[in-house]
Amino acid sequence: MAAKAKTEAMDFRQLEKELSEGAIRQLYFFYGEESYLKEYYLGRLKAGILTNGMETFNFHVLKEKEVTPKKLEEVVDCLPMMAERTFILVTDFDLFQTREAEREQYRTILSQLPDYCCLVFFYDLVPFKWDARTKLAATVKKSGVLVDFARSDEANLVAWMQRRFRALGRDIDKGLAREMIFLCGDLMHTLIGEIEKVGAYAKQTRITRGDIEAVVTVQLDAVIYQMTNAIGEGKFDHAAAVLGELYQMQEPPMKILAALGKQLRQIYCAALALERGKNPTYVAELWDLKSFRAERIFYAARRFGVEWCRRSVVRCAQTDFAMKSTGRENQELLTELLLELAAPMQKRGTRW
Repeated sequence: MAAKAKTEAMDFRQLEKELSEGAIRQLYFFYGEESYLKEYYLGRLKAGILTNGMETFNFHVLKEKEVTPKKLEEVVDCLPMMAERTFILVTDFDLFQTREAEREQYRTILSQLPDYCCLVFFYDLVPFKWDARTKLAATVKKSGVLVDFARSDEANLVAWMQRRFRALGRDIDKGLAREMIFLCGDLMHTLIGEIEKVGAYAKQTRITRGDIEAVVTVQLDAVIYQMTNAIGEGKFDHAAAVLGELYQMQEPPMKILAALGKQLRQIYCAALALERGKNPTYVAELWDLKSFRAERIFYAARRFGVEWCRRSVVRCAQTDFAMKSTGRENQELLTELLLELAAPMQKRGTRW
């Protein structure tokens, strides 16, 4: 029997609780950045509904270009065969961007879903756009539930990683788990592959830093941090080597510059926060960063100082403009920027 609908959006923990209690609703909207969790809970719903080997008859999929009010109504009206319920999956359909007349038809369909039907609007390639001003939004809130699969907070992500490693017969401490998040990013669908690589590579039960560094694919933001950190330590040769590796990997200079500019703005923000007695939590909340990354940013800010940070942000903007307007080679401009950033740090106390 369908669970009573709530009007507020929920996260995956609330969804987990409902599914564990056997409560499956009639209407869901799955969206958010964490595709691993979206796929996982979509599988949980399918497993809970499509039983007795009748999946072929009771599972209906409508892709974006196939959806019309008539087609949706047809699959909703399909009675379950030798099962209690049917499962309908609608992928990447921008429901709220349809014409007003069609929205009214969809509103009627969604407000009259039969008890045997479970309908999921699943957003992966197309972002979910909510329009609370419409009658359709009111119907969705009344008849179904929005599930936002947002990025997990660091504590829950670390705990999840430790469970995944234990399933592989490995153990990882919290510090190294946070290091992996810094290097690989905080999305589960990325981390799951990196965890499996590290778990297969490790020779001992306890995961080491060497195991991680040997096999993980480091995301661009972490590589950029390695480069700026080398500048802060006065190790220009290492910073240049990191940039050279990015060139060899054929990373576009514009993309490298964008990542570098964002990180330098974060460091500048941290430097200003330090002057005002703020802590890493302030910057983490301001930039929506995991605590480990915010701590790294603060560490860099203490090395560079406010004036260096201010000038570096300006020079990044100027280099971006030059890449788009002067016709000079982008690699040449980016390398020139790196030389400028490193020059004041080679002589402590020097300012631009």
